[in-house]
Amino acid sequence: MDTLNVSRRNFLISSAAVTGGLIIGFYFWPRNTRLTPASETSEASINAWLRIGTDDSITVMIAHSEMGQGVYTALPMLVAEELEADWSKIQIETSPIGGVYKNPLLGMQVTGGSTSVRSRWQMLRIAGAAARELLIEAAAKQWQVKQEDCHAANSKVIHSASGKTLSYGQLAEAAAQLAPPDSPKLKSPSEFKIIGKPTKRLDTPAKVDGSAQFGIDVKVPNMLIATLKQSPVFGGKVKHYNEAAAKTIKGVKAVVEIPNGVAVVAENYWQAKKGLDALNVRFAETESDNIDTASITKVLQQGLTEKGAVAHSSGDVQAALKAAKTTLEAEYSVPFLAHATMEPMNCTADVRKDSCEVWVGTQIQDGAQQVAAKVTGLPKEKIAVHTTYLGGGFGRRTESDFVAQAVLLSKAVGQPIKLVWSREEDTQHDFYRPAMITKFTAGLDNNGMPTAFKARIVGQSVFQRVFPGMVKNGLDPAAVEGIAELGYDIPNQYTDYVMKKTHVPVGFWRSVGHSHNAFFVESFIDEMAHSSGKNPYQLRRALLSKKPRFIKVLETLADKSAWEKPAAKGRYRGMAIHNSFGSIVGEVAEISVNDRGDVTVHRVVCVVDCGIAVNPSTIKAQMESAIVFGLSALKEAITLKNGRVEQSNFHDFPVLPMAEMPQVDVHIIPSEDKPGGVGEPGTPPIVPAVTNAIFAATGKRIRSLPLI
Repeated sequence: MDTLNVSRRNFLISSAAVTGGLIIGFYFWPRNTRLTPASETSEASINAWLRIGTDDSITVMIAHSEMGQGVYTALPMLVAEELEADWSKIQIETSPIGGVYKNPLLGMQVTGGSTSVRSRWQMLRIAGAAARELLIEAAAKQWQVKQEDCHAANSKVIHSASGKTLSYGQLAEAAAQLAPPDSPKLKSPSEFKIIGKPTKRLDTPAKVDGSAQFGIDVKVPNMLIATLKQSPVFGGKVKHYNEAAAKTIKGVKAVVEIPNGVAVVAENYWQAKKGLDALNVRFAETESDNIDTASITKVLQQGLTEKGAVAHSSGDVQAALKAAKTTLEAEYSVPFLAHATMEPMNCTADVRKDSCEVWVGTQIQDGAQQVAAKVTGLPKEKIAVHTTYLGGGFGRRTESDFVAQAVLLSKAVGQPIKLVWSREEDTQHDFYRPAMITKFTAGLDNNGMPTAFKARIVGQSVFQRVFPGMVKNGLDPAAVEGIAELGYDIPNQYTDYVMKKTHVPVGFWRSVGHSHNAFFVESFIDEMAHSSGKNPYQLRRALLSKKPRFIKVLETLADKSAWEKPAAKGRYRGMAIHNSFGSIVGEVAEISVNDRGDVTVHRVVCVVDCGIAVNPSTIKAQMESAIVFGLSALKEAITLKNGRVEQSNFHDFPVLPMAEMPQVDVHIIPSEDKPGGVGEPGTPPIVPAVTNAIFAATGKRIRSLPLI
């Protein structure tokens, strides 16, 4: 077992004010922070991770947003494992917003960066272990026996000699009166009974019977519905609209101008939409009206000739290139991409004189609270944020633009407002994955092995807009991730980044910079292999020979995909491997190409080393999901004309249809290492795996997306 020293000030233990029982909260607070004594705090307001009721119920508070990635199951598994809980007694509750629920890896209450399990791995296990020890102590006192003569199992404490048992519910109130343990013992992986076992998701029944509440499902008394039209050119303003025409539509209650557009409020969505159509909104001209995709591409291309901020430098690249027998050069590019969540942006807000409530599927509770406070002028403690299920996040719901709009509308109208964006607004007013261009130069020795690797990355900065403090000396870490820390053992490396600005808003997109940089790097590695006549697998193996985790993934990938054996007639394979968010994922795509050049992906073999696998079922599902997301990106692009986005819905920004879904085989590497991320790492390798397979099939190297 692991023993952790935990200061007593980091625990909060209390009798539950409503149902009785035990409440435990585990905090990472500074040592000089004073916590409100438990006896002064009611159950409703206590910031606790775990509640054990006298009815034997066990409630785990979840501070992360559930958007399909399975945190509503994986996180309770951490608590239940150490608690020795009966899994059937576990229930979940979304946490309120509060400093105690901040993501310790990101410093705010946010779900992103594939950090949910990583950030709570120790914290929630400690909470469970502490509760277990308190319950054992309470039972030992009641039986007047030694604690070491008792053990916990299946939500009961058992006296080993006599076989006497007491349930957790029977012990909860007594346990709440005890001093917390200084060093609760954590299990070793060999002792796990819940962690590592495929576990059915706790949220599945609610999603099947329709009781799960997504943001778009929220209903509150006296609520009205709103929809909006924003300037088609980013940053534009409203010039004119016909309010009187909109108000002739039955059910329309109000027309409200917002900073970049106008909204119509009505009794239902259809009335609001018809009212919006009747407005005949016209927008003022802007400085960006003449910008198109070609002009943006020209700006990025210009960046390739400019000196950038240095992201990595090791060895002497220029000397190595000069001494190389062969040099290779290639330029890669990707377009802007939308998130295309199945549930469009929406938010419900109820602004009152001295308070504001928000119901929203958000990835960033802190951000939702902050924008609501700014719009209302209320202090943050007067803003309540209720987190619903998210119908897709992928980084889009780390933004709070739609929250600010809903709050503004409720404030203006004086009633609760549910704002629902149309699919067209959702597609044309996203915070897009940046368009990027990267140029590589490599030097190969007499044996065809790379001795030099040089990269220049050009594109917009996500961090410059979202968290400008993260940008140091012109370097955005998200723009260079996956290239600056190149995993391959090449002795001389140099990477720099040229930041370019456009009027297009950019944001976090599933796997962020890794999503495009893996395509760039893994394609270029394949080019090196082809140039030197090497097997792409064997070249990668040689360049990763000093990294046993990578080698294990690669060898498993080659074995499970039968890489070294000929593919079936008309089938071709491509390979890619990438390290992101603490996990290593390798993928092989098996494809065919018909006479018209149409590509069919028949099978994807995926191997993941994500450290210890908390819930293998979720990991498998997330790898499949990430692969679907990446396969969609092969055909997607956001383009601009006259300053505005040309795409508007799924007909011209397509997601992968079910008919094109390949067979996906997922293999999880057994590990006892700390958990890595799972929600994003499966996306980066799939695009280069497919494009490398296309090269194997056709001899045509894909260096720009989408496939056309």
